[in-house]
Amino acid sequence: MIGLALLLPFEQAHAQSILRDAETEALLRDMSAPLVKAAGLDPRNVDVVLVGDMSINAFVMNGQVVYLNAGLINTADTANEVQGVIAHELGHITGGHAIAGEQSAKEAGNISLLSLLIGAAAVAVGGGEAGMAAMMAGQSAAMGKYLAFSRAQESQADAAGASFLAGAGISGRGSLDFFRKLEQEGYRRGYSQADMDPFMSTHPLEGDRIATLQEVYQKDPAWNRPSDPVLEARFRRAKAKLFGYLSDPQQTHKAFPATDLSIPARYARAYAWHKEAYLDRAISEVDALLKEAPSDPYYLELKGQILTEAGRPGEALAPLRRATELTGNQPLIATTFGHALVATEDPVHLAEAERVLRAAVSRDRENPDAWYQLGQIYNQTGDVARARLASAEMQVMRGAWPQALSSAEAATDSLVRGSPDWLRAQDIALQARGEMERMRKRR
Repeated sequence: MIGLALLLPFEQAHAQSILRDAETEALLRDMSAPLVKAAGLDPRNVDVVLVGDMSINAFVMNGQVVYLNAGLINTADTANEVQGVIAHELGHITGGHAIAGEQSAKEAGNISLLSLLIGAAAVAVGGGEAGMAAMMAGQSAAMGKYLAFSRAQESQADAAGASFLAGAGISGRGSLDFFRKLEQEGYRRGYSQADMDPFMSTHPLEGDRIATLQEVYQKDPAWNRPSDPVLEARFRRAKAKLFGYLSDPQQTHKAFPATDLSIPARYARAYAWHKEAYLDRAISEVDALLKEAPSDPYYLELKGQILTEAGRPGEALAPLRRATELTGNQPLIATTFGHALVATEDPVHLAEAERVLRAAVSRDRENPDAWYQLGQIYNQTGDVARARLASAEMQVMRGAWPQALSSAEAATDSLVRGSPDWLRAQDIALQARGEMERMRKRR
């Protein structure tokens, strides 16, 4: 985990830094829900996850998870544009492209390997040029097979995404706008569609995609339907928050000067001032937001976070307690509250902190800071077994399987046999052994 912040990063198995934020996750869930339903999927089983990468990208992996890079959110001007991207990625999920893509890459690799073997044999009998030609031809065939498959997948995802937008009653204007941004990004980087060899591209060229999709979208009844203004306002807030969190403070002040008194600008500047250790200025921005909306849980959360990280956790308790109540104990907000309670270093708060944090992990186990804070509490109260279990939970999230096994077995030895915590320790140990065995077989 990279520090403690409102956006909580931690490392997943695929080595991408995942950004966690209650407000942003709620927004992405609401933006994607109608599209997920239109795709015939269950919104409870599909996650849209934010990745701490400033490149413009989105992708899917095995499972029903759409990953959006922070750079994509920063580039998009509207929620509607991001919905177009999500619809496209859902097309990859419903098309089973992640699994099929792995198989295609494997087959391409087999062709390449075969060409190397044939070429090596030719070189061995004295046909050096023929051998090299065989290798080059094999590599080209392998690449061509894989890229053609990728282009077909992208075209299928484009068509599926268009149907999901139509089914959800959402205009495709944002989708087209974002493809135009990608096209302009190509020009900015010094290449254009005319420079590109379609055979050597994994995606259909942007100009071709725009032309094809525009014809489809303009026939849809939702083409002229405006985007939800409430959703768009929420998107502008979340985008500014993300920018303020990830960007250098000077960049934030340039993008959101002091003369800009809008909600997104104050949100972004609050992060910038906090990162520069100007506590009074950061709190002033948040208080201005709270003056407009005293019961906004995310403003209250931000104020509590800033105060906690500035070494004033006692002052953070009231806004964080209120934010936790207003959101029905939302796990990430409750975790920030639990952290503030622990940070007071007052033993009187430990019992409440434990209740808050245990409730948080019961709803969201992939919450490393909650487990860390629980481990701190258990260490302070002498509950060594549960401290080890909390360590095991964190080690599972890091993919540190030998350490997770050791911690889980140590916890099992001291926990009450058959208790929920004992059973969880058993599950972690079993999972760790299985992962370690799989790793051994891959060697």
